Amino acid sequence: MLIPIILGSEKDKAFAEKITAHLDAFDIPYKIHVASAHKVPELVLSLVENYNKSSEAVCYITIAGRSNGLSGVVAANAVHPVIACPPYKDHDDMMVNINSTLMMPSDTPVMTVIDPQNAAMAALRILGLTSSELNKKVVQRIGEVKRGFLS
Repeated sequence: MLIPIILGSEKDKAFAEKITAHLDAFDIPYKIHVASAHKVPELVLSLVENYNKSSEAVCYITIAGRSNGLSGVVAANAVHPVIACPPYKDHDDMMVNINSTLMMPSDTPVMTVIDPQNAAMAALRILGLTSSELNKKVVQRIGEVKRGFLS
């Protein structure tokens, strides 16, 4: 299993680290790519085409803001799920970035998750459908969260 994380810009690497920290805690492999759908669409399409041929379970996380073409291009061409987690610096930036991510055309299924930890957890739960070992780790994490509230 693999989580390709595609960034629209090098500037998004710090935001991506907020996601990868949670994937590292579960020992789930990921690969970071930087590929702007606006500037190098051929690279985005090449990445997706290669992952479409993969026999392993894949769940993308895309990180792009402003005019988020990246998430839509990936979702329109990928056979695997796509979770968009738009980067943001503050509330105003978040509002601009989320709107461009929510507005996807038909047949372009992008799931949008704002919180980096939740984006990682969503990808883990999706991949957990194909791995009993990962599913057990997710169940354990849910139990830890519950115990934190019941203590």
